[in-house]
Amino acid sequence: MSPSLATFADALAGVVGAPNLRRDPDACWPYGYDNSRRHALPALVAHPADHNEVREAIRLCNRFGLPLVARGAGTGTAGAAVPPEGGLVLALDRLNRILQVDPANRLMVVEPGVTNRAVQEAAREHGFFWPPDPTSSDVCTVGGNLACNAAGPRAVKYGTPRENTLALRLITGSGDEMRVGVHTTKGVVGYDLTRLMIGSEGTLGVITEAVLRLTPLPEAKHTLRGIYRDIGAAARAVSAIMGQPVTPCALELMDRRALELVRDRAGASLPADAGALLMIEVDGAAACVDHAAEAVAAAARVDGALQVELAKTPAEVAELWQVRRALSPALRNAAPKKINEDVVVPVSRMPELIAGLEEMGRHHRIDIVNFGHAGNGNIHVNLLFDPEQGDAASRAERCLGDLFDLVLQLEGTLSGEHGIGLVKRDFVASEIGPEALALMHALKSVFDPNGLLNPGKKLPLG
Repeated sequence: MSPSLATFADALAGVVGAPNLRRDPDACWPYGYDNSRRHALPALVAHPADHNEVREAIRLCNRFGLPLVARGAGTGTAGAAVPPEGGLVLALDRLNRILQVDPANRLMVVEPGVTNRAVQEAAREHGFFWPPDPTSSDVCTVGGNLACNAAGPRAVKYGTPRENTLALRLITGSGDEMRVGVHTTKGVVGYDLTRLMIGSEGTLGVITEAVLRLTPLPEAKHTLRGIYRDIGAAARAVSAIMGQPVTPCALELMDRRALELVRDRAGASLPADAGALLMIEVDGAAACVDHAAEAVAAAARVDGALQVELAKTPAEVAELWQVRRALSPALRNAAPKKINEDVVVPVSRMPELIAGLEEMGRHHRIDIVNFGHAGNGNIHVNLLFDPEQGDAASRAERCLGDLFDLVLQLEGTLSGEHGIGLVKRDFVASEIGPEALALMHALKSVFDPNGLLNPGKKLPLG
């Protein structure tokens, strides 16, 4: 450790306490990765306990010129939590308090290290929930959810963190502290810096408190499963479902290859000729939910539908969702290498996206597995290949480029909830024009004049 870094570490230990600062490379190593499987060794890892310690740590970084990244649970897949080489990781696991639950105003105030699951449990005690529900909700943190605007299945009806967060307390890259947003559901004073911060991947500021907007738990819920001849039919069913008045609270898609991966794991009966599956949920008032389920089921019965069935018992509901939950573990071992994208297109353009993906798989000889939050047009496209097999890696990269080109042609976007991080940074300019990118770089310099917050993420290097 250089003398200047040692001096910085001693000063930081005075802020967070010596037991809460990791200096040894072996102790720092686990904090150098996220679920993108990329890794960089941080020089130090600090575990601040509150807002003031975060503020002082950032001010120290400015004094010594040390870059930093704020870290939640590391469940992100885009490399946003991978630290700058030789920099500081601010691990926010000790900022894990629920500060207030206010049912009368339908809000909750939390620190960023609180897990999504803890928020849901606390809200449920008062008859509410927080709509964002990523697949990793048991372990992912609210701070991470806000950093990349991670949503999950319920976003189709209830929205993303941007629609379900009222206010934030944060510290900018220059060490200035501020509160943005309101505690009310209406408010237009000033610019909407709350929504700007959400999805910024810790490049503009470090969030230390969030005021979450809560939603009442529905009285009743019905779960349906649609089985289709092929994924094209399922995509048409999604368009039909979203084109009628009842909005489902979840609408999940799995293609034939995804079903093949989970058939032995899921424990649910799947017809041998199933080419795609839709998991559909509707919720609402008990007096209305039966009618809502019937309307959605009728829309789902497009040409190519093999079955559209209602789960009649809690056990059947659990069995249906087990199919979806079994997919992520199965994908980890499906091939030596996986490129995991979460593109979004308008729902009406999904059949075109699916048709294009099938052609790409054939053309590039790449195994493609598709699933995701179909009600938002948010499809997780997984390119599976073995980089040791000839030119498979280059074929996968060309396939990825064709995928992004098609998504933009269909008026879509390159990421719905996984974020940009390192993985998609170099593709951003294909979606965002130079004028808008210049303004975004200018905003970055206002919030973080020394360029210390999560450098090299979110925006193309410029």
